[in-house]
Amino acid sequence: MIVADGWSTYSIWAHSASVRDLYRRRCRMEEPEMDCAAQAADLLATVARSGESILDVGCGAGSFLHSLRRRHLDLDYLGIDADPTFIDIGRTELAPYGLRPEQLRVMRIEDLDGTVDHVLCLNVLTNLDNFHRPLERMLRCARRGVLLRESIAATSSYHYVRDEYLDDGVDLRVHVNTYARDEITSFIRSFGFDVECITDRRTQGRPELVIGHPHHWTFVHARRRTDQESAA
Repeated sequence: MIVADGWSTYSIWAHSASVRDLYRRRCRMEEPEMDCAAQAADLLATVARSGESILDVGCGAGSFLHSLRRRHLDLDYLGIDADPTFIDIGRTELAPYGLRPEQLRVMRIEDLDGTVDHVLCLNVLTNLDNFHRPLERMLRCARRGVLLRESIAATSSYHYVRDEYLDDGVDLRVHVNTYARDEITSFIRSFGFDVECITDRRTQGRPELVIGHPHHWTFVHARRRTDQESAA
């Protein structure tokens, strides 16, 4: 018999009670602000204008809203994530902080369409099979800019490994990829963006072990060129 629940069955995110608990605590502000969220918000503060929209792709439970609020960034926040449990956590726990239910949506990147001013994506593409299709969706949506944090190095490496940190009895694999800097920046430029690679403040360019595998965290800040800049 064929059933249509393969995504939830094989998604690592649907099989980690510890991650769900962590996301709930972050929404309640019971955990310190993530270093990568702080750096992302600081970078956005240099370019975002009051009243603009921002889409948080792979938002988890949406705790990045707190990073915006801490910096008094008046942005129209929308988060999407493929895991419905994460979205339910965010809608419940962030409601006391003024989040409206419609600001968090269950959505996979493949289904993304439309336009926003800024797109944010932290630590997501590294765990997908490749970056091209999801990143293209983000670039096409962004009127002004895209901000990424992913594992990026001089050369690419692709691994599909068992995640040893899931719930007891769960045997699932996850992509742990590092993307070549020249390849990903060239891809972004082809959609009409200027690109800057920025050192991750916390790791300072050093690889960090996550689920036992090295990640080369790097921020990529893409800003859409104006018509005049493109013509030049």
